[in-house]
Amino acid sequence: MRIDLIKGNTSEIARISGEEVKTKGVDASRVKKNLKEMARQLAQKRHGTVVVTGKEDIVTDGFSLYIIKNGHPLMGRIVGTGCMATSMIGTFAAVEPDLALAAAAALVTFGIAAEVAAQASLGPGTFKEKMYDSLFHLNRKTLDRMQKVEG
Repeated sequence: MRIDLIKGNTSEIARISGEEVKTKGVDASRVKKNLKEMARQLAQKRHGTVVVTGKEDIVTDGFSLYIIKNGHPLMGRIVGTGCMATSMIGTFAAVEPDLALAAAAALVTFGIAAEVAAQASLGPGTFKEKMYDSLFHLNRKTLDRMQKVEG
């Protein structure tokens, strides 16, 4: 079976790459290796796209590299943001054949929605609700103005 896109947090991707790491549930542990290089090598080895989520998200197909700096710390305070990000990536990948570009665009969009939601939230409970609203109301002008991506 061919897997075209692999997404995980730092310790999940490190483990798939063959590193000795300990992960508790979905919580990421520290990884001492260069994450960009580890993701690039895994993408080349697997002939696919690798997404590493964290404070900064890393997306690579082994050749192109995107570093996404959008998002908000409240994303790590609620259950389900990783699954939501995966769903966003899958949605974007359904219409964009360049999987690295699709994943990067999805994470930029998701991160900006989190930033907008955080401005209107009182805490983690309202943040998740505002995330859905922010995603619904996002537009190209806001995305262009707020995106923080290198690559």
